[in-house]
Amino acid sequence: MERLWLGIGSAAAFLGVAAGAFAAHELRGRLSDAALGAFETATRYQVYHALALVLVSLLVTRGSVGLTNLAGGLFVAGIILFSGSLYLLALSNVKWLGAVTPLGGLCFLAGWALLLLSAMRG
Repeated sequence: MERLWLGIGSAAAFLGVAAGAFAAHELRGRLSDAALGAFETATRYQVYHALALVLVSLLVTRGSVGLTNLAGGLFVAGIILFSGSLYLLALSNVKWLGAVTPLGGLCFLAGWALLLLSAMRG
């Protein structure tokens, strides 16, 4: 599983950096300030949680498996739901996508809570 989390985390980080560069060079001036801000928030949270997935891969190699793997899955779901909905909202202005974003945020929070629980269990 450690290679899976490292691969997903690395790919998510790569795509997050690419999305940030795209926003800075191609979207500035084309999107409203609010839409650009949403896109940049999506990018930032994607990269944060891509790094969290790299951390998950390291923790799994040290024997912290069950809750840590579940946390990794929640981080992936969070990236898709939170960042994905914000990217789509910024680019399409489809307002109902904003209702999906908090679900991704809850996935992020639950993932961090599981890592905390895993640390407390030793």
